[in-house]
Amino acid sequence: MPKKVHLEKHLSAEELKRRYIHASEVKSRRWHLLWMVCSGWTLKKAAEAIAINYDYAKEIIHKYNNQGIEALQNRRKMVRRRHKNALLNAEALEKLRQAFKKRPEDGGIWTEPKVARWIEQETGREKVWAQRGWDYLKCLNYSPQIPRPKHYKDDKNEQEALKKNLVLE
Repeated sequence: MPKKVHLEKHLSAEELKRRYIHASEVKSRRWHLLWMVCSGWTLKKAAEAIAINYDYAKEIIHKYNNQGIEALQNRRKMVRRRHKNALLNAEALEKLRQAFKKRPEDGGIWTEPKVARWIEQETGREKVWAQRGWDYLKCLNYSPQIPRPKHYKDDKNEQEALKKNLVLE
C-alpha cells in the first residue's frame, strides 16, 4: 500500500479547497494537489488525477511543507523587468503615445523601424534596433500595422465603373 504524504498544517482542508476553487488556472493545480493530499489521497494518485508529473508533485509538497503558502506563488510573474535598460522614461513614453496619434513624419504608418528612429531622435542615441521599436509598440498596446496587399493588376478606373453600374436590391 502506498505511503501517505505528510502535509504541514499551514492551512485547513476547507481553506485549501476554497483556494483551489478560486485560484487562477496555473495555480489551481497546485492548490488542487494540496487539497487532495490533505483529504487523504496518496501523492501518486493525486498527481495522476490532476495530470502532473509525480516528481513535480513531490516538489510542490516539499516546498509547501518548508515555506508555506508563499511556495505556491508563480515566481515568473513576480520577476519584474529591470528599468535600467529602458530607453524611454515615463515622460518620453507619453510623448511617444501622443506621437502615435499622428502620422509619422514620412507619412505612412507606424512600424517598428519608424518607432526605433523616433526613439533615436528623442534620446539622442546612435542606434536603436527595430526590435526595441516593436517592444515599445507592444508596451503601449499598439500593433505593427501592415497595409493590405494590392493586386498587381489593380485598376482604379475599372473599380469605379463597376461601383457605378452596381445594382443594389
